[in-house]
Amino acid sequence: MILRLTRTSLVVLYLAAGVLHLLLPRPFLAITPPWVPDAPLVITLTGLAELAGALALAQGRSLPLRRAAGWGLAAYALCVWPANVQHMMIDLARPDHGLGWAYHGPRMVMQPVLIWAALWASGVIRSRSALP
Repeated sequence: MILRLTRTSLVVLYLAAGVLHLLLPRPFLAITPPWVPDAPLVITLTGLAELAGALALAQGRSLPLRRAAGWGLAAYALCVWPANVQHMMIDLARPDHGLGWAYHGPRMVMQPVLIWAALWASGVIRSRSALP
């Protein structure tokens, strides 16, 4: 039950994020670290990666595809972490502190949780009850 809810939540999250990256790239471009080459292309590719990962994670019958999605989404969450840090630094440097620590603190803490959730929900990490 919790596994299915986690998987469904990740699918919805990554579908929404993928659509946003493709349809509204400007906010993502604003938080992309300056060292990222060809930021518009990277934003487009991240949107496509989110959509592909969500669709693959949603596959109920193909465990190899779901596991590939888990690895891919975990790597994705790790790779976009610098943009989240960049966003936090930009926001907190503003006189009004932008969205503030109430937004950015949990976001920083949740990034490793998203990585773990993608691996667990995809079957890469098996629960103790599933072990022989």
